[in-house]
Amino acid sequence: MPHVELLGITKRFGSLLANNNVTLDVRPGEVHSILGENGAGKTTLMNILYGLYRPNSGRILLDGRPVSIASPHDAISLGIGMVHQHFMLVPTLTVAENFAIGQTSIFRRWSAREFEPKVLRAAEDIGLPIDPKAFVSDLSVGQQQRVEIVRALGRGARLLILDEPTAVLTPQEARELMGALRRLTSRGTSIVFISHKLKEVMEISDRISVLRLGAHVRTVGVKDTNERELALMMVGRQELETVRREAASVGPPVFMVRDLRVRDERGQEAVRGLSFDVHEGEILGVAGVAGNGQTELTEALVGLRSPVAGSVTVDGRELAGFRAGRMIRAGIGHVPEDRQVWGLFPDLSVAENLIADRHAEAPFGRNGFLQPRAIQSHADQMIQDFDIRPAGRSFRVGALSGGNKQKVVVARIFARRPRVLVINQPTRGLDVGATEYIRRRILGERSRGSAILLISADLDEVLALSDRVAIMYEGHFMAILPVEQASTERVGLLMAGVVPAAAPG
Repeated sequence: MPHVELLGITKRFGSLLANNNVTLDVRPGEVHSILGENGAGKTTLMNILYGLYRPNSGRILLDGRPVSIASPHDAISLGIGMVHQHFMLVPTLTVAENFAIGQTSIFRRWSAREFEPKVLRAAEDIGLPIDPKAFVSDLSVGQQQRVEIVRALGRGARLLILDEPTAVLTPQEARELMGALRRLTSRGTSIVFISHKLKEVMEISDRISVLRLGAHVRTVGVKDTNERELALMMVGRQELETVRREAASVGPPVFMVRDLRVRDERGQEAVRGLSFDVHEGEILGVAGVAGNGQTELTEALVGLRSPVAGSVTVDGRELAGFRAGRMIRAGIGHVPEDRQVWGLFPDLSVAENLIADRHAEAPFGRNGFLQPRAIQSHADQMIQDFDIRPAGRSFRVGALSGGNKQKVVVARIFARRPRVLVINQPTRGLDVGATEYIRRRILGERSRGSAILLISADLDEVLALSDRVAIMYEGHFMAILPVEQASTERVGLLMAGVVPAAAPG
């Protein structure tokens, strides 16, 4: 049974102090959750424990002995495993072949067959069954997560680090995962659980550590705290604003989609004949487990992928098949699901990112030349309006925290005052403070009259912000419900492809 102690851990990246003399421990057989705003240092701290970073100072003790963890290989050899938010699997290999990676020698021949019984035993042992012969590319996101957990345990992990593990799961899958984690801890495995969902942290944790601005604020037992106290510790202020969705003042339909069909990279139909309307001043939320066509739907609606068939109109103007630039000019704003890949230029400044899609437009560009004064004035205004920190227009975007990166993306898109907003995973990986801020800005755009399509794997978010909820499964909508009729249990079943007796088709 492992007992891990992090003592005085300090980590700097140039002038940025990511971890400031952090001391905490993870006890045998406990679930120890790490909470903190983006930029608080929780991911850096766990990357140090897993050997991806080396601390500038401080020590790590394992069962009372000092250990040196210079790489993930060292961590694995010490019984420390990590399941990242973005999985590290090879999609073209089977589950058993992925399981074997890192556990075989290059000097002997091996077959996936010898690992298939090991996969079955490990999966069944924790109550998360997996087919060892299945190709990873054919698995759902939730099943891929199971493979990552089973692989880590198969490597001998006695302490397992999970980064936002429920972000891609249905409510039912999340409950199954919680049960599996409890079975692991009952046998002595220690769990470090990183999440921004206070409700699930309160449900699963034995103890909770809060980080703020790189420093350890406090570690508390779950019985000695509550969600509000944790949120206040995270943000470091006495009052938290509650995001409330007021009654909608819905206008006429603005965004109309009819019989839309879209293929994925393999040529398979990922979106199968979708039809829906989004009205002026309305949020239509799309709930569903990732991988059921949400990405392809988004890309087709914003000009990043050409649909095979169907119609997409804004105020009666046909736009299907237009490229992204024309979609923007037609009044469609797009907040992408991956801000790192699609939303930002990490090596450019905040000011440059804020006009990335407008550099040729007045007042930011004239006769092929950028206009620095206009760009700087615009950046200063956006930094103030959207509370972007650090508040420096010349600051490199890649060095910002996740929450502030998302604020840059949202500021750039919302500044155009788009007629339609297609927003995909707006708060994925964000802390409670950044989440409440982004959600409040989305509701502000709704009040302004934008027609908003909100796609999120966070069911709580969909239910909190939406006026109607569409549940997406295998490329089509299982149902579109008024939010008042969209209970968690009902939507969760529809997300899994199960139609409750009372749900409309």
